[in-house]
Amino acid sequence: MAPAGRRRALTQDPSSRHDPELRAAARHFGRRRFLTVTAATAALAFGTNLPARGVSGSRELQAARIPSDPFTLGVASGDPLPSSVLLWTRLAPEPYEPGGGLPGQYVAVEWEVAADELFAVIVRRGTAVAFPEYNHSLHVEVEGLEAGRVHYYRFRTGTWISDTGRTRTAPATAAAVAKLTYAAVACQAYHDGYFTVHRHLAQDDVDVVFHLGDYLYEYAVNSAGGARDYTDRVLPDLYNRETKTLDDYRLRYALYKSDPDLRAVHAAHPFVVTWDDHETENNYAGAISENNDPPQEFLLRRAAAYRAHWENQPLRNAQMPNGPDMQLYRRLQWGTLAQFDVLDTRQYRSDQAYGDTLHAPGPETDDPARSITGAAQEKWLLDGWRASRNLWNVMAQQVCFSQRKFELGAEARTSMDAWDGYRASRRRVLDGADAAGVENLVVMTGDVHVGYAFDIKEDFDDPASKTLGTEIVATSVASGKDGADRPGNWDTYLKANPHLKFYNGRRGYVRVALDRTKARADYRTVSAVTTPGAPVTTAASFVTEAGDPGLEPV
Repeated sequence: MAPAGRRRALTQDPSSRHDPELRAAARHFGRRRFLTVTAATAALAFGTNLPARGVSGSRELQAARIPSDPFTLGVASGDPLPSSVLLWTRLAPEPYEPGGGLPGQYVAVEWEVAADELFAVIVRRGTAVAFPEYNHSLHVEVEGLEAGRVHYYRFRTGTWISDTGRTRTAPATAAAVAKLTYAAVACQAYHDGYFTVHRHLAQDDVDVVFHLGDYLYEYAVNSAGGARDYTDRVLPDLYNRETKTLDDYRLRYALYKSDPDLRAVHAAHPFVVTWDDHETENNYAGAISENNDPPQEFLLRRAAAYRAHWENQPLRNAQMPNGPDMQLYRRLQWGTLAQFDVLDTRQYRSDQAYGDTLHAPGPETDDPARSITGAAQEKWLLDGWRASRNLWNVMAQQVCFSQRKFELGAEARTSMDAWDGYRASRRRVLDGADAAGVENLVVMTGDVHVGYAFDIKEDFDDPASKTLGTEIVATSVASGKDGADRPGNWDTYLKANPHLKFYNGRRGYVRVALDRTKARADYRTVSAVTTPGAPVTTAASFVTEAGDPGLEPV
């Protein structure tokens, strides 16, 4: 998320700055052949698809030849199902070097899942192969686990043993679960501050963490780590540039994942991740870049970003990218208590209305041909709600769903990058929820670097209209630096948006506790991120009752 501005054209050769395999795709089709975005996408899918496992022809690297700890980026788990969880790690003895300090050879890695932290009772074990084509990352889908319980896991290669991770499986689909506690985080610009928020979240008692996007930023990070202002280390010059190539994105993930607080929170809880814009480029829309690059050039960059994202996140094989395409939207359940619909509001959206500038609603925002989700994802969402038998339906997504006016008056401007810029799309989703009989809708949001609590209204311009659900907006982990409890526009925003019940500009996370009668949201914030170690406090708490939408302070 960044201030919107006029898009500008670039004329650089679309293949000049990309990796060999991506440049090979561009050579298959001259620029005149890219008549449509669809043609460009098809070409790139052909030219940049990940190779099949084990076909690289590379030789095995014996673990004894790895001279230092290869588990520098920690461990992670994700997308818990009733009998399965995804385990992740990546081998990188030299994380700040291209390739992580390993040659182009594969490495055999053992993994174990135990019922206890001491690994006295092993419930599953096996061996996986870290291939160089995947940047020596591992995505192990462990099956046959007991539903609804905590497990511990670790990896080993040679004499090197990873950190121990703690994860859990979801309850059985038909289980009448009494409660669930989850957290939501977003927007962790490394150069804006320390990940103190993650250290506190690692120590919190939650079942699962939802990361709502901007896991990394494409912007340059200087040798002092930006606002971190390091005096005990010097970051390599290769980080002091914008990410554009596959190596750039891989190295940027390595920088972020080498952070001890981020490693700690991944080891403590399973994650469900989705992306926003900065994992690729600020405010991009589908195949349209912020700077109006030719689509064939931008899709090369998107292919690199998506591939690095999958390699470095606890995502299943179903999310493996195909060139510049990657199906990230997916559905998870927590017994009959909650259904989670995880959206992707970047890859399929129409270009932002009115040149992506702040603008009052108008014909473009209300054009039914425009969509923030794309038609296929919208249908998937509404079909899932119609089939849902869960008490709570939680939509985990990226940008503000509720109306957010920035000024007083009838012509108040709103963000064209959020759902306000796609009002027909939002109307279809709300009408679809109503038609499906969704009574307890909770929308989880990131992106804006502040904490909000909204009542979702039938008509946002009529405070007396029906309340249809609740939107809980998680502030940033670090983006925006320290922030303030009451930003300068605090009073204006609350007056312009009567459905806005809470607004806070500090860094932090949201903890949400669901049970059979209510949902409680605790906004957890820290006083500073530009210096490490700040304590965490609860800035506010709200409750919405099951069957009676509307936020009430606790």
